[in-house]
Parts: sequence; structure tokens; C-alpha cells
Amino acid sequence: MAKDKQRFETLAIRGQMARTHYQEHSAPVFLTSSFVFENAGLMADTFAGAADGIIYSRYSNPNTDELIRKVCAMEGVEDGFATASGMAAVFAGMAAFLRSGDHVLASRAIFGSTHQILTGLFPRWGISHTYVDAADVEQWEQHLRPNTRMIVLETPSNPGLMLADLEQAGRLAEKYGLILNVDNCFATPYLQQPARYGAGLIVHSGTKWMDGQGRVLGGLVVGKAELIEEVRFFCRHTGPALSPFNAWLLSKSLETLSVRLERHCENALQLATFLEQQPAVERVHYPFLPSHPQYELAKRQMKLGGGILAFELRGGFEAGKRFLDALKLCSLTSNLGDSRTIATHPASTTHSKLTEAERLAAGITPGMVRLSVGLEHFDDIREDVVQALEHRV
Repeated sequence: MAKDKQRFETLAIRGQMARTHYQEHSAPVFLTSSFVFENAGLMADTFAGAADGIIYSRYSNPNTDELIRKVCAMEGVEDGFATASGMAAVFAGMAAFLRSGDHVLASRAIFGSTHQILTGLFPRWGISHTYVDAADVEQWEQHLRPNTRMIVLETPSNPGLMLADLEQAGRLAEKYGLILNVDNCFATPYLQQPARYGAGLIVHSGTKWMDGQGRVLGGLVVGKAELIEEVRFFCRHTGPALSPFNAWLLSKSLETLSVRLERHCENALQLATFLEQQPAVERVHYPFLPSHPQYELAKRQMKLGGGILAFELRGGFEAGKRFLDALKLCSLTSNLGDSRTIATHPASTTHSKLTEAERLAAGITPGMVRLSVGLEHFDDIREDVVQALEHRV
């Protein structure tokens, strides 16, 4: 069967590199920093781009190439570059294009470190930004400037699970000739493909759902070939390359992405539905809950609701921290997308560097708890949450 006819799950498993002369069934790991050439002429031609070949693992490697090809096939895009972490991908996806004097239109509900790049680093280089409500794409046009070059958004957002209408965002980007840059970490290409709606760049933290077991760091920027050329140039000369071993591990993990996410999403929806019925919980955020204000949009642009949910506890900041302290099964750690259920209190951890006003503007209340729902038996997750709710006061 031709690869362009294969379904998502098959591409994830069968989209591996060509076999070596050993005819291995599973792709090997190429732990080498550089590659040799048969003669000086071929070496010169490869450096000049006149001949195909791999020069140096900071530029490319069979393992990173395989990972990139898989993710590009899953996202339905042309090219990509693999980085050492998700934040390296986020940074490269912006810094490769932005120049002094440029302006970024960004959704207000974004990851804390992305916020720090926009507010703490880019202003040093004369790059400005404006935050807008992710859920109200129609008002974005009012905030465009003549020097706006890029739209940056997460959907669903971290941690409040707000959505941006990708179709509307794509139309706006096309109308004004802007780069639409979408962080697709929470959804993964299994649940959502932003390129279908006009995204030129899609960013992933491979550390999260792609790895799925909290083992390695990694990131990817994929998208239109002409844009990835800029990303590749930037990354080749600044050095945020993914290691061959981590690329191999992420590529193997993609083989089970669809199966894992089905279970993550099933557990998350069950838990979100259960939490809505608890007196201690003021509000639950989950895209596939009918109570979510963007439920219809979520059903339209996502296959399932994802493995992340957030809920707001009555009692505010201290109630949120006491809930985490009472957990016995769920882990307290800074990661997400793991096989194990993970709880965080965004106001005191991932988004603690934001002011209270900035957190509230992004939908992060003092009593909000974010759960990355794992693969454990649902009843065990629920029972741990129940006993922690009882001890929150």
C-alpha cells in the first residue's frame, strides 16, 4: 500500500527509515556525532548541497530524520526540525522569523515559559506583542498592526483548556499574510491537525504525550517547507538539536500514540464528568464536556477531548495546595502527558511568575488544579481524587 494511502496508526508504526543491510525489523540507533565520506569530492558536494548525505548530527541524523518524517505525515505537512526540548521548538518557531520592530499577536492563555519569551526576552530585541482572548478570534483583527508578522496560539490552552477557532485563525492569517504558529502539544496530531486550517508552523513538545512515559526531552517544529527552511537555518547555527537516542525513543513511542490517547481521553472525560458532580468543585474545564463554552468548536476541530483537565476548588489558593498534599496515587511533578496521573497547582507552580492579574486574565484562578490523566485504572484515579477532595479543608 502506498504511504499516502495509509491511515494515521499505520504511518506511526510503518513510517520508519529504510533498513540497513542487516535487515533489522526495528530501527537502530545511530549514536554518532558525524558521518564519513568516500572521497573529498563527495564531501564537498554534500556540504554544498549538490549531493544527498548526512554531515553532522547537529544538522540531521537518521533517527531525527525518521521522527520528523513520521510527525510530518501525521500532521499532513511538508517538513520539520527536531529540537532538544519543547521550549527549544517554541523559541525556534518564533525567533527564526522575528526581527527587531516586528509584532506578535498571541493568545493570552499560553504556557508560562512562552509568556516569558514574549514578555521578558523578545522586548530586549525590539519585538513586541499583544495578547488577545483565544476564544474571540473575531476581535483579533482589531489588534493587528502594520508590523504584525505572526499569530501565536495554543489550543487547547495550558492550563485552562480554552480553544481558538483554527479555521477563523487560518483565514485571518491568510488575509494579512501572517504566519500562523500553533502549539499543538495538548492535542497531538492524533486529535487535531492545525495545518488543515492554514497553520504554517506547528510546534510540539515531544516530552509530553509523544513520549508518554516521562523519559526524555524533545521538541519539533513542522510545517510548510519554505518556513521550515528558516527554522532549519536558525537551529543548525544555534544548536538546539535533538539527540539521536531521544529521537529514536520518541519515534518508537509514536507507534502507540493513538492507543494511549484513546485511554487517556476516556479516563479524562470520565473524571471530568465525575468532578462536575462534586460539591467541593466550583467549575470543571474539559473540551468535551457539554458545559464547556466551546464544546461545539471542540467537537468540530478535535477528535477527542484530550488527556488534560482542570478544575477550580472552592476555597481558593490554599484549597488547591491542600488538595495536592492529600493525593496518594497521583504524582506531583512538573511534567504532563505521562502514563501516570499528574497533578499541579498552576498558580503556585507553572504560572507562578505571572502576576495575579495576568493569571486571572488567562483564566487561571487561585484554586485551579490541572490534572494530566494517566493510564491507571479509572476507579483508582477517581478514588484518590475523592479522598483528596475530602481532605482539602
